[in-house]
Amino acid sequence: MGLLDGKVALITGGSRGIGAALVRSLAAAGARVAFTYRSSAGPAEALVAELGEQVTAYQSDAADYSAAEQLIKSVVADLGGLHILINNAGVTRDTLMLRMNEEQWDTVMDNNLKSVFNLTKHALRTMMRGGGSIISMSSIVGIQGNAGQANYAASKAGIIGFSKSIAKEMGSRNVRCNVVAPGFIETDMTDELPDQVRQGYLSNIPLKRFGRAEEIAEVCIFLGSDMSSYVSGQVLSVDGGLS
Repeated sequence: MGLLDGKVALITGGSRGIGAALVRSLAAAGARVAFTYRSSAGPAEALVAELGEQVTAYQSDAADYSAAEQLIKSVVADLGGLHILINNAGVTRDTLMLRMNEEQWDTVMDNNLKSVFNLTKHALRTMMRGGGSIISMSSIVGIQGNAGQANYAASKAGIIGFSKSIAKEMGSRNVRCNVVAPGFIETDMTDELPDQVRQGYLSNIPLKRFGRAEEIAEVCIFLGSDMSSYVSGQVLSVDGGLS
């Protein structure tokens, strides 16, 4: 028996990195998993081939309100419901504020924050009839800020305020809403860091290592399962003690 047996989960931005780890882990926990990709068709198709009929890929832009509405309708029709939504899609456009242009600001806000509104708004129509768990990916940067990432930090901080508000609004309908705030996670990007920079980051992490994408997924399994049935409106930092 898996912790997510009988549940349908939707993960945005699920073709690579943390998103792909989420797809694999939730499927292993028993969920039927739908995930989205915007342009990474190859990795998405490979993930479906790897995991088989338990997962379904949808090409969709989470920043597009109408596309998000159609996506939710398709998932519910194809998979028979929706119990878990993980808002994982996101981008960065890092630069110092004095150099940041409007496009860099808007792109990050649309993909990181507006996307959470889009998917949550449309998912609630289904979840409010039978309950559900909404999990949104913030970041330690959304809690602490970071030079060169004012747009990213603002979008990730916005997710926290948004999620706490939805938890208060929808609690009476048995819809829970929580946030996961990852710290430094092993990805292709961290693999390319110069050793001096990497060691500088590691020296500030009490556990003295970067996290694994699977460790983020395990927290999401907990939040999506009935084990967290009395957990809502919370921010779970998964950062090795950094915050």
